[in-house]
Amino acid sequence: MKQAILITAYKNFNHLIDLIDFFDDDFEIFIHIDKKSILEKTTIDNIKSKKNVVFISSKYTVNWGGLNHLKCYLLLAEQALKNPELGYFHLISGQDYPVKTLNHFKKILGTPYLKDYIEFFKIPTPIWINHNGGLDRVEYYNLYDIINAKRHIKWLWRIVRIQKKIGIKRHLSKRIGTLYGGFTWWSLTRDTLQYVIDYTIQKPYLIKRMKYTFCPEELYFQTVIMNSKYAKNVSNNNLRYIDWNPSRVGKDSTSPAILDLNDLEKIKNSNMLFARKFDTPNSDELKLALQRT
Repeated sequence: MKQAILITAYKNFNHLIDLIDFFDDDFEIFIHIDKKSILEKTTIDNIKSKKNVVFISSKYTVNWGGLNHLKCYLLLAEQALKNPELGYFHLISGQDYPVKTLNHFKKILGTPYLKDYIEFFKIPTPIWINHNGGLDRVEYYNLYDIINAKRHIKWLWRIVRIQKKIGIKRHLSKRIGTLYGGFTWWSLTRDTLQYVIDYTIQKPYLIKRMKYTFCPEELYFQTVIMNSKYAKNVSNNNLRYIDWNPSRVGKDSTSPAILDLNDLEKIKNSNMLFARKFDTPNSDELKLALQRT
């Protein structure tokens, strides 16, 4: 059995190549690159030439907070599940990097009672207090696929406030069960990931309802899995080292800290599989240090 690495990327393609090169033939890599991204032909040819890269697509234009990010994950998962030799699936971004040895990753499939690792919590939650516990994400029209949040975030917030003021509220059917959320990235067993894809095809209400939802990728997998029999196999930990310390990112930041060499010991002492975010040049020394361990 092999493992799959599912990657969504939009920049720092030299780092993406380093990420690909970490894994050997016991891993197959599936990549979605934002359709908006501009790559030199030599770069894309280099990525395609890697023998463990078996699928690469730029099907979707990805706006932060929009539905297409979730669609990228489902596309990559569906493609990876076509290979029956793949038994475990890791979803990461192009700004992640492994923090365990390759041998450590290879031993995962030999773990008795292999778990699904995904963060989850019920909605509403105090963790998302700025979004009314997460309810504002689903109860109002969030137009992130239409309006680029990187340029017009205040307009997007204003649109939600207007809906509240005039009494617009979107219905969410009870047929989905309890609404769950959590941060995006996960490591899932084949059976659990196959269930998510089958659910998406056979019960399309939820994926359709995720349109105009803010960051639906932080709701969809958690809600589908935690309302299923596969919930009993879930460990509430996504095995990603991410630093959200307000002293580094600011009180209301929507992006975690860029990691650097000062994070090395904390990363090494964690039980995580991956860390993020890596960005050139701030993270270059950290990445070299991890490669030497």
